[in-house]
Amino acid sequence: MTSLLLKLFIKDYENIGDKDVREKYGVLGGIVGIICNILLCSSKIIFGLAAKSISIIADGLNNLSDMGSSVITMIGFKLSNKPADKDHPFGHGRMEYMSAFIVSVLILIVGFELGSSSVKSLINREASPVYSTFSIIVLIGSVAVKLWMYLFNKKLGKIIDSDALMATAQDSINDCITTTAILAAVIISRIFTVSFNLDAILALFVAGFILWSGISSAKDTLASILGKAPDKGLIDEIENTVLSFEGFMGIHDLIVHDYGPGRQFASVHIEVPQDINIVECHERVDLCEKVVQEKTGVELVIHMDPIDTDNQEVAKTKEEMISVIKSIDERLTLHDFRMTPTAQKRTNLIFDVVLPAGLKISNEEIIDLICSKAKQVNDTYCCVITVDRDFTGTY
Repeated sequence: MTSLLLKLFIKDYENIGDKDVREKYGVLGGIVGIICNILLCSSKIIFGLAAKSISIIADGLNNLSDMGSSVITMIGFKLSNKPADKDHPFGHGRMEYMSAFIVSVLILIVGFELGSSSVKSLINREASPVYSTFSIIVLIGSVAVKLWMYLFNKKLGKIIDSDALMATAQDSINDCITTTAILAAVIISRIFTVSFNLDAILALFVAGFILWSGISSAKDTLASILGKAPDKGLIDEIENTVLSFEGFMGIHDLIVHDYGPGRQFASVHIEVPQDINIVECHERVDLCEKVVQEKTGVELVIHMDPIDTDNQEVAKTKEEMISVIKSIDERLTLHDFRMTPTAQKRTNLIFDVVLPAGLKISNEEIIDLICSKAKQVNDTYCCVITVDRDFTGTY
């Protein structure tokens, strides 16, 4: 069914790298959500009012908020595809993340309202509702529709890697579980005589589940808005591509900026031999940037750092300092290593040290510790250290 809808309504639907095609995926998901939720909302509210059931009415209102979520998702995709302008030179791609966050907030509001209604019903000791056969039919149909919507949105979300559509899929499976719980209450109430308001109790548990899922969804989308670590597969792809070029000895200071799906920019420092032909190296850098863009879609900017690759004494001293920092923490790395000629009283070692995320030690403390251990290796060593932070989430 999903594949058929894609073929019918999205021309060139396999070209997911195209921003216009991506927008059409979001619009299709929004339109399908609006149609399905209007039908579910109206039927549940009608039969919920007839049965005087808090849970069915609340479930219907939940579908109404889902319709609003679909509208927001659709608007988010439309806005995210707006071209860059003077005020937003990197485009509007993060609007998709914002729409996903708004959907998460709506999920939380529904959960809170449902929990509040359930508590009031239990405090007032309202009687359990009387359900009709039509109510059961409506609920069963709702479960089937929401299960299909979950699979539909999840497939679309995975195809175009969309947080917004994945949040909508999560909302759909939440509704499926919610309605299933209400259906269980309906069936139990029709088979057994229950002395308490089972409808309100189950609605309370469902509200807790909705709140939990809303918090989880909001947490994921907030991570994208705030700037989460880039995907490890992307980092490995960039690193392997760069190091495949002749003369590129190593990389460091890789930073990836995410301005929305399909709008990623990165910068990296590469180590090259200090005696390399600068013109030839520049040509390789240009080619490397182009290859990375073709492979990953990331626009990469490369900075060259010349290093001494032929001096055996420099290489030996560098290995000594690597052993020193690894003795402090295995995750520590160094780069841009340089040294002045060995002297009787002072040999300057100049390098950068990369600190992993979560290392509970100050920059000053790590510098003092490295300098102290370097002195134990050779009392002429004087370290001039620049502290860097890892921005890839690798360490």
